Amino acid sequence: MALKILVVDGNLAAVNQLNKSLGGSPSGEGYVAALRFLDPEIQATIVHPADDGPDCLPTGVTLADFDGIAWTGSALNAYSGEDAVTHQVPLARASVESGVPVFGSCWGMQIVAQALGGTVQACEQGREIGIGREILLNAAGRDHPLFAGRNPCYSALTVHMDEVSVVPDGAIVLAGNRHSAIQAFVLETSQYRFWGVQYHPEYSLAELAAIFRRYGQRLMDAGLFENQQALDTMAADWFTLHENPDRHDLAWRYGVSEDVLKPSSRLIELRNWLDHLVRPYVAQR
Repeated sequence: MALKILVVDGNLAAVNQLNKSLGGSPSGEGYVAALRFLDPEIQATIVHPADDGPDCLPTGVTLADFDGIAWTGSALNAYSGEDAVTHQVPLARASVESGVPVFGSCWGMQIVAQALGGTVQACEQGREIGIGREILLNAAGRDHPLFAGRNPCYSALTVHMDEVSVVPDGAIVLAGNRHSAIQAFVLETSQYRFWGVQYHPEYSLAELAAIFRRYGQRLMDAGLFENQQALDTMAADWFTLHENPDRHDLAWRYGVSEDVLKPSSRLIELRNWLDHLVRPYVAQR
């Protein structure tokens, strides 16, 4: 039986359209593509609460109708009082409280933390973008099925300006690095089934290249690129490396390891979510 997955696209439509125009994908569509790489038979429904509000599910459909719920990234700030954010908070809370297995990438982890009593703040060390390096699993993380097959120290594709500083009551932190102490946490009780990571296992190098272009001047202002030419060169090289992963010269130049270059490694957390949380949940229903 095909898995039914709800994908909650946390971005505004305008941001998704801009990302698409620069060679990337709308957040929800990119997430569906990653999930279907792992399981081509997945039946996905995408909703857009940032634009459509908390009542964004199709008529007659409830959260309990799904086998899993995946929350995408977003350019929004979870602590903001703007409508695009406040519309998502009740849906994030309801997603976890439904008992359906939930996975959150970046914004997905942040908005769930915010909705359930945790704290999200601007990163003390500024933006982390491109490759999040030296992410370390703690003792709980090394034993958790979220990271089955993952090395204790690894890299991941990432882009975030905010971070979870306090997890909700009952949550367990599994990983961190020198940039953000909380790179992954889970909230698992008799009812709750939430796994979240601060990075983007669903992203490709091409997606990050589009984001470099979208952020543009902000990255130069932060001192991450000397000028527009340097940014354009890196973006073009990452698009090339996405299309030709055997370009070892480019992989070496940017320190791109197999953790993020190969889908089999990059998608480990999502694969584990499907195999160790979603499918067992379906089997016991």
